[in-house]
This record gives sequence, C-alpha cells and structure tokens, in this order.
Amino acid sequence: MSTTAKDTDPKTETAEAVAPLPTAVAQKRQSPWRAPLAFLAMGAALVAVGMFQSLPVALAILNMSLISAVMAMGLNLQWGYAGLFNAGVMGFTALGGLAAVVISHPPVWEALSAGGRGMALSGVIVIAIIATTAFLATALKGRLRSLAIFVVIVVGYVVLRPVFGDAVNAIEAVDPARTGFIGGLGLPITVAWLAGGVFAAAVAWLIGKVALGLRSDYLAIATLGIAEIVIAVLKNEDWLARGVKNVTGLARPLPVPYEIELQQKQWFIDLVSRFHASALAAAPDTAAREVMLRQMLIDGASSYVKIAYAILFTVVLLIILALCVRALNSPWGRMMRAIRDNEEAASAMGKDIKARHLQIFVLGSAIIGIAGAMMTTLDGQFTPGTYNPLRFTFLIWVMVIVGGSGNNLGAVLGGFLIWFVWVEAEPAGRLIVQLMSSNMDQNSALYHHLQDIAAPFRLFVMGLVLLIVMRFAPRGLLPEKVRHS
Repeated sequence: MSTTAKDTDPKTETAEAVAPLPTAVAQKRQSPWRAPLAFLAMGAALVAVGMFQSLPVALAILNMSLISAVMAMGLNLQWGYAGLFNAGVMGFTALGGLAAVVISHPPVWEALSAGGRGMALSGVIVIAIIATTAFLATALKGRLRSLAIFVVIVVGYVVLRPVFGDAVNAIEAVDPARTGFIGGLGLPITVAWLAGGVFAAAVAWLIGKVALGLRSDYLAIATLGIAEIVIAVLKNEDWLARGVKNVTGLARPLPVPYEIELQQKQWFIDLVSRFHASALAAAPDTAAREVMLRQMLIDGASSYVKIAYAILFTVVLLIILALCVRALNSPWGRMMRAIRDNEEAASAMGKDIKARHLQIFVLGSAIIGIAGAMMTTLDGQFTPGTYNPLRFTFLIWVMVIVGGSGNNLGAVLGGFLIWFVWVEAEPAGRLIVQLMSSNMDQNSALYHHLQDIAAPFRLFVMGLVLLIVMRFAPRGLLPEKVRHS
C-alpha cells in the first residue's frame, strides 16, 4: 500500500486496524497491470486476425476500432463524467459526416449559379425571422407577444417557402445523376474533422438549451428525436448532400495516398520486391513473377493506405485521450463528478448545474462529431442511409458500459473490444453453424433455420458479451478509479 498523508495519520491507521476495508472499497483498488494487460490481449487478438485471416482485415478492424474509441470517449464524457443520457449518438455522428461533404467536396458551380441566389435569400429570410422573433420576445409581453411571434413565423414561412423551393428545384435539376447538390468548400478533409465537431456541438447546444435542466428522460427523448430528424433531413434534402444518392469520391487526408498512384511509385515497387524477395525468386518464369508482383503491389498498397489511416487516427485518439484525462483530473473534472453523484449538494455549494451539464454535453457531442467526420473520411463517401440506431447509438453505449463508464481508458478498450467482437461474430457464427449442421440433412427445416440465423448471430454474441461483463464486471472491464481525498 502506498504511503499518503491519510495513511500516515494515526487515527486512520487505528481505524483501519480495527475495521478492515469493506469489500466494495477493496474492489475499487485496481491492479496497475490491469489496463496494460487488457490492451496487450486486444493487440494479440488483432495480430491473430492478421495471421489467420488477412492483414487487410486486421487493419480494417483497427481503423474502425480507433474511430469507435473516439466516439466512446465522447459518450463517456457525457455519461461517465456527468450522468447525461444521450440517445442520439447517431445524429451527431451523421453531422460529422455531413461536415466532411460541406467542407472538403469541391463546390458545384453550375448548381450554385442555378440556385445560389435563392439559397442566399432564403438564409437572409430565416435570419430575419429569428431576429424579429427574438426582438418581439423581449419587447412585448403576455398574449400580444405570443400573437406577434405567431404572425411573424407564419408570414415568414409563407415568404420563405416559394423562394427556398425554387432554389432547391433549380439545384437538384443540375446533372442529378452525378451532382444535383451545391457541393462544399473544397478545403482539406482534415479541416472537416474540426468542422464536424462544430456542427455536432451547435446542435447539442440547441438540444441542451431546451432539454437540460429537466428530467433525464426528457434529454433522452430529445436527443433520440433530434437524431432521427437529422437523418431524415440528410436523406431527403438532395440539394445539401445528395440524400440517399450518396456523395462519393471524397478527398483523402494529405499523408494518405491513393492505391493506384502508390502502385506506380518506383520506391514502393522496390519496397514490395524486397519484402517478398524469396517468394518472387521462387517464381518459375518472368511472366509468373510479374503476375505475382502485380498482386503483391495491389495487396501492399491497400495495407499501406490502411496503416497510414491508422497512424493518423491514432494521433487524433491520443490527443483527445490526453485532453480527456487532463480534464478528468482537473478541478473541473472533480466538480463534474460531484454534480453527477449529488446534484442537490453541488447546487447547495453554488454550482450552476444546468450550465455545467450544457458545457459537457456540447463537448462530448463535439468529440462524437469529429469521429463521424473521420469515419466518412475513411469510407471516402457519405451515405445517410447507413446511419441506424443499432450501429451508431446502441453499439457505442455497449462500448462505454463494457469498457467502464467514467474511465477514459475503459472507453477506448470498449471501443476496440466491442467493434472486434461485432466484426468477428458473423464469421464465428457461420463457423459454429457449419459445425452444428455438418451432419444434418440439407433438406430439413432445422438445417435451413440454422443457415438463416448465421448472419444475425452477431446480435446474440453482443448480448452474451454484455451479460457476461455485467455479471462478472458490473462496473466495466476498467472501472472508474475512485479517488479519496
């Protein structure tokens, strides 16, 4: 046991000698090797995938695990630090993806020429409606204020509808098979990562101003509803990001090359040739050697790009992790945990509960938005139809719960572990079903039933993992460290 000021106090020593620590308190004292061993085991699992499946599969899991870990840290900031239930992770992730389009895609000048003025005029009308409403809300009182605001909103909508509708129709009519939207600013994609955080933070601020300060279930309902609204807008407003027609061909970060260009670089050809020198030397003739080298270049370029992404995502993860750890150990972090544990006591001490909740809710949502922009960058396309609550809300919550809410390293570990299980559960399910049905009649109903449940087997595995962790580690694999002053 380490020696602290509390341990050296004679009264404390006497109390501990008379009454041993309760079991619950003793369990909170974690082994310092627990986290390193957990991450070492996770690394060994990824290495095993690279050895027994393929290196590209292992690297693909690694990249999505890094992004998932960032998302989990954003949710952990809200739930683990402040106890805020965010059921709209999907919406903030999608806003990050939208930022990748708005910031990095080149502008579509034909569409802007056709409907740009109408869009600008629509923006002016919206700003005028908001400004007029805000002025009336402060200048008038009673029923007159309500009536005036109602009239302004109705008149503003009547004026806005034809202007906005004509602009949208003009934009979406410009080569709808390839574009049909306004495009973006054409800036580097890494700028979009920060913009994704800003987009998500802005929407989180609006939600927080309305729902925070009320009961926690109102916040859950508000975040879930706003997330569905965001997805609905992205799917139906083609002028913004092509809707369900998707935006493809997004730019890559500067350090990440394109595979086809990399395969033509002489230094890369020499590197692959040296790495596979023995296999190439065993080729029977020159033609066979060229075929082997061509396939090696294709596989090597794919792995090189994934490694470049992994390095970039790791840098972002470490920066956010360092900031979150610093925040957790600061007076601000101790204040947030005090508010989480006892709002009444914190309020009695003069803390503004709603303002602090709004602050941390915005910060956590911004981190989720950054992760959403990173994921769209990795995919190279923005597909609003793929955002669903199971993948982008439920799974992130499982990562935080399994890893250990309130512990930043636990959120990172949960991101890696749950995504790994999510990806590997399907092939594992198919293998189990294959072993179970190997001696069955292929025309039997049971055989067909087993084949049908092989693909969704991952859902059973996820539930099983969650139950096991909740049974044997109810506070997560890496529980929050409780500090006693």
